[in-house]
Amino acid sequence: MANKFKPYSSLPYLHGKPIATGEIRSSNSDFKVFEILPFSATGEGEHLLLHIEKSGENTTWVARQLAKHFGVKEMAVSYAGLKDRNAITQQWFGIHLPGKPNDDLSAFNIPNVKILSYARHNKKLRTGALIGNRFELTLRNVTAIDDAIERFEQIVHSGVPNYFGEQRFGFDGSNLNKALSLFNGQKIKDRKKRGMYLSAARSYIFNQIIAKRIAQNAFLSPVIGDVFMLTGSQSIFKSTEVDDDIIQRVAKHEIDITASMWGAGDLLTAIDALAIESSVKDNNQQLCDGLENFGLKQERRRMRLSMLQPNVVKVDDKTLTLSFILPAGSYATAILREVINYKDVSDERTQAKRNDNKAT
Repeated sequence: MANKFKPYSSLPYLHGKPIATGEIRSSNSDFKVFEILPFSATGEGEHLLLHIEKSGENTTWVARQLAKHFGVKEMAVSYAGLKDRNAITQQWFGIHLPGKPNDDLSAFNIPNVKILSYARHNKKLRTGALIGNRFELTLRNVTAIDDAIERFEQIVHSGVPNYFGEQRFGFDGSNLNKALSLFNGQKIKDRKKRGMYLSAARSYIFNQIIAKRIAQNAFLSPVIGDVFMLTGSQSIFKSTEVDDDIIQRVAKHEIDITASMWGAGDLLTAIDALAIESSVKDNNQQLCDGLENFGLKQERRRMRLSMLQPNVVKVDDKTLTLSFILPAGSYATAILREVINYKDVSDERTQAKRNDNKAT
């Protein structure tokens, strides 16, 4: 099926396309991610909570290995979030082990996977049960490095578009095409795949709303009828006026403008904000109708992504290290694309593997 969707690379930048170029993920150690849980293990209960470091492996594969080791079904293994394969990540897994008191992991020996700690817990580890993620990223072969540093310092204050990353949409947007097939009646029994395709469609609509807002110079500037989200909370409120108080609260990062996570039900926006979101629906009618027909409900997500504890270090004339904390569900690449025009070296390795598989 031909790809009818706008590529991720065409999404507009908040501060214009970066001058600097560079490479990310030259090795797994250049892209480090550390999950931050909002709780500690209780030390007792039916669930085993494991803190695991992995390199070059994806989350679902590690979950399957844990299920095999403990002799449980895959559905008994949970994780707080999916993490990149082409990275070093420290993340949490939970295993439901009622009536199985033996937590011996001495025989668990898988290359590129290391158990850092484990303890019993009284509740299941659920998807999204994170405060956020801490990133430590190394950018190599950076040109115009001083400009990259200046842009990073600029977005510390302004934030960046809270785009869903391109990995959400699959290789060459394949997940979006699969979503269209699903909406056109194709049966997909695998619940995880079905959920992946629905999420891709929803994420695409969200990204297009942000793109529209940037094009209309309405990303950091509220418009009449906007819906806002309190910082550090998922609480939202509507406003039919754009007064000085609202403008100042957005500028101070006390509140954020939101965009629709598409689904059934009335949009909460009104007047000008409603017109923007409705126009995006008009341009993506199949995706929006499909999401509504599959029972997803209208939700809101903040449009601006802001960093906590940001830091930039110039290692040498061609190398930068960036570190920051982002809330759960956001993408570090949304930060990176505003700093440098980057090439993801891991994409080349992935494509080489695909070519090798085709050849054999």
